[in-house]
Amino acid sequence: MTARGIDLGLIGCTVCGKLVRCGDPGARVHCPRCSATLRPRKPHSIQRTWALLLAAMILYVPANLLPIMRTSQFGDEVADTILSGVVYFLFNGDWPLALIIFTASVLVPLLKMLALVYLLVSVQAGDRSGRRQRTSLYRVTELMGRWSMVDVFVIALLTALVQAGSLASVAPDVGAIAFCAVVILTMFAAMSFDPRLIWDRQVQ
Repeated sequence: MTARGIDLGLIGCTVCGKLVRCGDPGARVHCPRCSATLRPRKPHSIQRTWALLLAAMILYVPANLLPIMRTSQFGDEVADTILSGVVYFLFNGDWPLALIIFTASVLVPLLKMLALVYLLVSVQAGDRSGRRQRTSLYRVTELMGRWSMVDVFVIALLTALVQAGSLASVAPDVGAIAFCAVVILTMFAAMSFDPRLIWDRQVQ
């Protein structure tokens, strides 16, 4: 079996990545580079990740079903969900924009949640296979989460730009709050998960 850093008295800083030698795993040690507190494993990583992930999964439903944006033009008010926006751009020939919004706002959060569920279940089950692949999956999952905010950026820009008094206006709706919560919760869930647990013989 490949030797782990913790077996060799080494702890990796989760902030700057520096590898620090620590004789006593129970001692409180700080990173000499960035002064962050070093821990062999994040405390209660599994429980925190599950809690954040389940909250995100619950909010994912209203985030996609409730209106995310409300448009008012010449007295007519229209409420759009993420999926209705995708359909609108698709039927108006803007399929690249529809694809970007669908991928970033629907597919990416869903795939991220499924990836985290898989990582949590595999760690708790003590799965020893495909550890390198699961570590790579975690890195990709953590990296791609930020791109889910594209819908929120679009709404923010439209709200700032499309304001013409009583003629036209764009405002975020309740679905935008749920969607932001999903993105933020999945980002925190990915940050709470300790990928070093993948290499442990049993969950710490």
